[in-house]
Amino acid sequence: MTTTERTLAVVSAGLSQPSSTRLLADKLTAATVARLTDEGVTTQVVTYELRDYAQDVMNNMLTGFASPRLQTMIEVVTAADGLIAVTPIFTTSYSGLFKTFFDVIDNRSLTDQPVLIGATAGTARHSLALDYALRPMFTYLHAVVVPTSVFAASEDWGSGDGGVDSRLATLPARIERAAGELATLVAASDRSSRVPDPFELPAGFNPAGFSPSR
Repeated sequence: MTTTERTLAVVSAGLSQPSSTRLLADKLTAATVARLTDEGVTTQVVTYELRDYAQDVMNNMLTGFASPRLQTMIEVVTAADGLIAVTPIFTTSYSGLFKTFFDVIDNRSLTDQPVLIGATAGTARHSLALDYALRPMFTYLHAVVVPTSVFAASEDWGSGDGGVDSRLATLPARIERAAGELATLVAASDRSSRVPDPFELPAGFNPAGFSPSR
């Protein structure tokens, strides 16, 4: 019997330890892996705490070159069959560290990658940041963002199943719904099995060093 294997990358931008951001990332991961297991898919999960790479990310932003450890992380994240990306919300948007990480990767490297976005904050008033900040950013990067995004305010951690009528309003139910959407896309992905062409030139490359449209 052939076993189907997929890779799932998880990026958490929480700054404290422990953090609610990492907690949400872990719950989204567990739910997604459970859904994939139900579909007969074995999942390899690689989780990254951006706080551990903060200096590397900033040096890359300043110099244009990634350190070996950051380069390895970027390669794993961009080659994964699916990505779970979770950030705390600061000043009504994603954290600076979260945005800077996705700024330093090639803006074509997430093309067609299934992505589940999540965010945490102290109050539900910041929940719209998922739709006006995170979703547009990943759309710009040509990723495939699942319809359900997951926001967790402080009061959400105490929510139960809420019964049938309110099941989509509770955090556990939102996690399950989003995980199901991501699992479906990850199961159909072939990203992790692709063999990259080391001689492939960047899109739009011109040996003359300028754009013919200019």
